[in-house]
Amino acid sequence: MTEQYEVVVVGGGAAGLSAALVLGRARRRTLVIDAGEPRNAPAAHMQGYLSRDGMPPAEFLAVGREEIARYGVELVQDRVVDVERGDDFTVTLADGRHVHARRLVVATGLEDELPNVPGVAERFGKDVLHCPYCHGWEVRDQAFGVLATTVLSVHQALMVSQWSKDVTFFLHEVAESDLSDDDLRRLAAAGVKVVPGEVAGLAIEDDRLKGVRLADGTEHAREVLFVAPRAVPQTGLLEKLGAEMQETPFGSYPTVDPTGLTSVPGVWAVGNAMGFSEQVINAAAGGYRAGAFINGELLFTDLDDTP
Repeated sequence: MTEQYEVVVVGGGAAGLSAALVLGRARRRTLVIDAGEPRNAPAAHMQGYLSRDGMPPAEFLAVGREEIARYGVELVQDRVVDVERGDDFTVTLADGRHVHARRLVVATGLEDELPNVPGVAERFGKDVLHCPYCHGWEVRDQAFGVLATTVLSVHQALMVSQWSKDVTFFLHEVAESDLSDDDLRRLAAAGVKVVPGEVAGLAIEDDRLKGVRLADGTEHAREVLFVAPRAVPQTGLLEKLGAEMQETPFGSYPTVDPTGLTSVPGVWAVGNAMGFSEQVINAAAGGYRAGAFINGELLFTDLDDTP
């Protein structure tokens, strides 16, 4: 059985729910399909969202689901396994259900692939962190470590030094010779200690990070460790539809206009599906913008098609 919607939103995070809220209030029949795997699930709280600073991510999503339901937006917990483009879009769900949509919003986000260091995955979102804007205030003035994954990690080490004056930069698998003179000068100016050598694991006591252990057996007392996960954009549906992609230092993302419209007519990408640095507040704003534009585009399409 195939159901017809005006808009199907794939992904029920901040971006997808925001787009759905706008569309629901515009009286568009809208379906949100959510696999239930938000990127910020490991975090106990989110920061920097005006009026919602400190709110747990799960609570934020629960409130969002309640809000879209007020306007008749449907939400199903499922995964999209295929999408085809014809006169409209046919979306296939994992449970075998097929739905049709005139327009498609892809808000599938990205996955964080963590460095393969024992203890990092288990502590991620607790005292192993990645974003100082998200967590820096909460761990300010503690003893920071920064785990290098590439030379780009120098930027992270410099940024976190704004929240603590006790920062150690563990080069891990990055050779000290790979750092430029500017890198070394800036690290020294920021008071960041540079430690060469591979990191073998973390020292944990009473469910708290106590140190970073190197392969040679030495241990450096640290209370917080910042890492830079490898971003893995979840753009399979966009690629299946033939969306134009562009390579960035953080993965391949679709080329979009200011509203999130991709190179595929009728398909918008919002949130981390269109860029690495979309924080929750940015993602919500992008979803709102896309939802408003889609409503107007549908309105004028229908008016122009009226005899």
